[in-house]
Amino acid sequence: MFVAMLALAAWSCNGGDKAAGPKAARAVPVAVATAVKKTVPVNIQAVGNVESMASVSVKTQVGGLIMEQYVVDGQDVAEGDKLFLIDPRPFELSLAEAEAKIERDRALLQNAEEDLARYARLKEKDVISKESYDHTLAQARTLRGTIKVSEAERDRAKLDLEYAHVRSPITGRVGAILLHKGNVIKANDDRVLVVINRIRPIYVSFSVPERYLPGIMARMKAGPVTVTAQADGEATTETGVLSALNNTVDTTTGAIRLKASFTNADAALWPGQFVRVTIALDQRQGVVVPTPAVQEGLRGPYLYVVKPDNTVEPRDLKIYGIVGGETVLNEGVADGEVVVTDGQLRLTPGAAVEAKGGPGAAKEAGAGPTAAKAAETPGKEGSK
Repeated sequence: MFVAMLALAAWSCNGGDKAAGPKAARAVPVAVATAVKKTVPVNIQAVGNVESMASVSVKTQVGGLIMEQYVVDGQDVAEGDKLFLIDPRPFELSLAEAEAKIERDRALLQNAEEDLARYARLKEKDVISKESYDHTLAQARTLRGTIKVSEAERDRAKLDLEYAHVRSPITGRVGAILLHKGNVIKANDDRVLVVINRIRPIYVSFSVPERYLPGIMARMKAGPVTVTAQADGEATTETGVLSALNNTVDTTTGAIRLKASFTNADAALWPGQFVRVTIALDQRQGVVVPTPAVQEGLRGPYLYVVKPDNTVEPRDLKIYGIVGGETVLNEGVADGEVVVTDGQLRLTPGAAVEAKGGPGAAKEAGAGPTAAKAAETPGKEGSK
């Protein structure tokens, strides 16, 4: 009995030691990619708002009944096209009256000038008094002034008659017609007949942080700056040029307002629309990594680099910018090093990793033969 109990105790001790023994740490599965040194475009991205190059609220300068409406909602018009006709008959009568006054005054002036010439001869012979001559001279001068007044009235009547034919002041697109045929309108009425917006070409207005201002100004001196705009839900982009920048930086936001012009031949951009704007400034050579590899820590951005022994080490980064889903680095990673793009939450400095993600992952993580072997036999590295 004693021998059996002793054997049982010895077995229990051996089994307990085995259970309490340390287990080998299993490699953490991660996705990886290779850092590559290449030339990337230097772009500035912003959200912009489309603005018409010219917007005119058409109002009448004369009053009367709107007799004709020549346009409909949304119609394209050219500069000088007829929009409305205000009853021209009162202005035609005013013009005829002014011309009749001129004709009458010219006849009176002719008679006064003939009298003045006759009185001048008689005055030389001392047949008439000086007062009679001066009176006739004053009548002639008065009639000359009266004719000038009548000619001004005639020109004003012609101008009013011209204003009765309301024409488009710019080339653009008509908005909603706000006053229609049959309405009576006053001269210089506050009511708007229609709003016309010029959409070809068109502006896109946007703001960028002031730190980009020196680079933008230097690029503008070198030549036209290309700007692209893309509306939400649209696959195609419109290409234009940077045309203007504001003369002050907004002290509240620390941003500066810029405008780019687009030909907008197919009217893809519409006033009031929001678009994503990209300014192409330059090209830059640097090491790029997939943006998901970059993490934010207490000391700033960092990522994990896979070493040849399939362990990881964190690297602090200095980032230049993000281009097309890739992060351009100033410092932190060398060309050809393998970085972790997914699975960082389970990593600690020095942790063993196992590259996942298919055949490409083994090639990307292949910093050494150990890495390739681990990729070919998942889990084996962790069981050692």
